[in-house]
Amino acid sequence: MLLTFALLFTLQAPSTPPDAAPPTEKRGLVSSSEGARPGFKLFTPLRSTSTYLIDSAGEVAHRWTSDATPGQSVYLLPNGNLLRCERVPSDVFEGGGQGGRIREYDWESKIVWEYVCADDTKLHHHDIEPLPNGNVLLIAWERVGREKALAAGRNPGLLGAGELWPDMVLEVEPTRPSGGKVVWEWHAWDHLVQDRDPKLANHGAIAAFPRRIDVNATEREAEPTKEELEELEKLKKLGYVDDSAPRGGRDGGRGGPGRDADWHHCNSIDYSPELDLVVLGSRELSELWFIDHSTTTEEAKGSSGGRWGRGGDLVFRFGNPRWSKGPGERALFFQHDAQWIPAGLPGAGHILVFNNGERGEREQSTVDEFAIAFTPEALADFAKVEVKRVASYLSPDFCGHISGAQRLANGNTLICAGETGRVVELTPEQKVVWEYLNPHGGDAPMGGPGRGRGERRGPPPDGAPAGGADGPPPGGGRGERRGPPPDGGPRGGRGPGGGPGDARALFRATHLDADHPGLAKLKG
Repeated sequence: MLLTFALLFTLQAPSTPPDAAPPTEKRGLVSSSEGARPGFKLFTPLRSTSTYLIDSAGEVAHRWTSDATPGQSVYLLPNGNLLRCERVPSDVFEGGGQGGRIREYDWESKIVWEYVCADDTKLHHHDIEPLPNGNVLLIAWERVGREKALAAGRNPGLLGAGELWPDMVLEVEPTRPSGGKVVWEWHAWDHLVQDRDPKLANHGAIAAFPRRIDVNATEREAEPTKEELEELEKLKKLGYVDDSAPRGGRDGGRGGPGRDADWHHCNSIDYSPELDLVVLGSRELSELWFIDHSTTTEEAKGSSGGRWGRGGDLVFRFGNPRWSKGPGERALFFQHDAQWIPAGLPGAGHILVFNNGERGEREQSTVDEFAIAFTPEALADFAKVEVKRVASYLSPDFCGHISGAQRLANGNTLICAGETGRVVELTPEQKVVWEYLNPHGGDAPMGGPGRGRGERRGPPPDGAPAGGADGPPPGGGRGERRGPPPDGGPRGGRGPGGGPGDARALFRATHLDADHPGLAKLKG
């Protein structure tokens, strides 16, 4: 029986956009007013070897130091230790969000655990998710050679890199002080469909298999556009991609390392203990994928088993119906930081996502909140799944890359405009009650020492601007407002706030309440 796909996507009128703030070049705390949530913010600048914990006044309350730049996310654990993704050199994988190593640091920056996921066949990137059982979920690229890709139905015209890097998810049980045991895994490569060649594997009508991934799905042109090359240069300056020449000639002149190989570019992972589902955010396809964590590794290879009965096939997908050949409007545009709002917070169970937008198209960024009916009955048939955008918050700056958001206990929403390093707290009415412009940067070579690009200089002193400059570069304020995007969302703020290429850029920022158990040592 053929599967069918339909999506009911209801757009509610977005909230009134926030008032435009006057242009400012002030770094550090910009403003704070009644209604802001007390607590701390955790972040690590993209070119820095330091991770910062700042208080509500914007002052550094604590700093962890490392010998490597992030790769990319950081988490504070309940025991007060820092879990930090870090970038390591690779002769195979070079791409945006590259990581390769997870380290756990104690309060004094001593390494108490390290796990390396970096060899010729795989490389961790972007994000991890600490689980309630003490294990860690991580996203990794999996190297697939040309012949294997062609045998799976990949169009040879879409193999400019000569290989593919589909994403996989590994669950690692730590073994201290170093290493870990992979206790569960899921591979996108196990769940493909292609309509190009009936003689090859996984052949079928794309619309008939919405729970599988089209092996030829891509947003990229065969050759990089001028705009894409310009964006690449900005990302190099941000410290998000390597600023050296591509290795081995792969992708040389084609838009940078990993341009054709990094097929999905999943940049976030989150877990719902209530649903036992994992959500992955594929920036390249502008989709969220929901997969069943209750499966065994063997079940995750197939299409049956697990709590949701679909094995490792997608339990649900959302954001860009182009790839499933389903009806409905596109809702996501190169998004980051997809997450469930945790239990006990306003909007619990909803999905929150930083909806980046696209330069020249949807040139504004929003944080969107979606309600999705996750029930076995609804998910048994995509036609019964109702998705509703219940809120949309305007980012203070347009950021086509990185960035994130978080729901706070008081109902406010924290937004990190990553490219500019601006962090704001908005009320449900979109009033800005706290604003911070990151003054901390770094000039470490990507991957830390041993990278082969000159001596590494340590991070600047607390509060010093990046690269030893005397002050922030021009363009610290917000710019002109642009018109509404095609989907009818709110008008977009657009202002560099330091601009793409600023070394104070942030992958994301996380709010921690003062009573967070991991902050107990601050009181000591």
